[in-house]
Amino acid sequence: MQILRKEEIFTDSLRLRGQRVAEAAAKSADDVDRVARFPAEAYAVARAEKLLGILVPVDLGGEGASVTDVVDLCYTLGRACSSTSMIFAMHQIMVAILVRHAYESSWHRDLLRLIVEDQLLIASSTTEGRGGGDLRKSESAIERNGSNISFEKSATVLSYGAHADAIMTTARRAADAPPTDQVLLAMVKPDYQLDPLVDWQTMGMRGTCSCGFTLKTSGTEDQILPDSYAAIQMRTMMPVAHLTWSAAWSGIAADAVDRARRFVRNASRRSGGQLPPGAAHLTRAIMSLRALRDMVRAALQKFEASATDKEKLESLDFQNALNLLKVNASETAIATVISCMHACGLAGYRNDGEFSVSRHLRDVMSSPLMINNDRILASVAAASMLIEVPESIVV
Repeated sequence: MQILRKEEIFTDSLRLRGQRVAEAAAKSADDVDRVARFPAEAYAVARAEKLLGILVPVDLGGEGASVTDVVDLCYTLGRACSSTSMIFAMHQIMVAILVRHAYESSWHRDLLRLIVEDQLLIASSTTEGRGGGDLRKSESAIERNGSNISFEKSATVLSYGAHADAIMTTARRAADAPPTDQVLLAMVKPDYQLDPLVDWQTMGMRGTCSCGFTLKTSGTEDQILPDSYAAIQMRTMMPVAHLTWSAAWSGIAADAVDRARRFVRNASRRSGGQLPPGAAHLTRAIMSLRALRDMVRAALQKFEASATDKEKLESLDFQNALNLLKVNASETAIATVISCMHACGLAGYRNDGEFSVSRHLRDVMSSPLMINNDRILASVAAASMLIEVPESIVV
């Protein structure tokens, strides 16, 4: 009889709970996409399964799950509903930041307890006004009145903001601070007001409800995370975002491959064993998905091995590797889904039917635009010139 380690039992339990969320998400995925609505059914189950606080340490009521656990769940959810998976990823990025950068802050420790007890959903607001996708610059600045703070921000993309229970947002440290001198702060619902600014009518990822708002906040100094935003972004936000997003895109691609595989099998049966014309594209999709999963796993292992080493996390090699994971994973996921559409032919191109991969393609096409790949490549270009070309392939 095989005896499972405690860690394996925990992982199996998480997967089972995640699968229950995925089942609910899959049932409503088409409607979520069609009307661009929040996947409420999936998040009712996620809350019932207590999945929103799994990263919170045990001493604060959570389960002390790892980033690996979260990445695995993002993949499972991605196979069911892209928007459900992406929302889960974005929420868990914020929880990871609180755990890794504000654990010693009493205000943020109380927030972590609330995430577990009340299953709060946390959104993030880092995209702002004319700056667009440049997360390392903020236009809005914090105004201070004693220990009280306030600011107003044009949050042009705020995913599931209207459905969140709290928001973590960037701002300039003060009115006289440069745009790059940023802080990250957490606001619970009584601390902020959202005034609609821009609707969310997009090609894909429609259920993330990433509308734009004017965000008006008021709170206290205690709500500012103690670490600088620059440190938070390098050590946690970027790597965890790129890992969880890549897992979500991998899940989308995996479901597309599963549909293509079933299509080819069915077509082969109907024709007496003769493979349909698009069968070769299925082979390409399967190999592409394997490469995608391998690159995510390798990057995940790299992160977990360095998770507590600040010097390694901020190193040029690590930063480039995790930035390029996002670029490569997004491009590979798109290529995988396109191969699946070729394998399924018209059945894949349709918006209805069991072999449709139309929604998958529309959703995964968002991947190069979430922090634009060109922006990432431009940011690492200068640094890449400092990296020596290896002399051996085995060392």
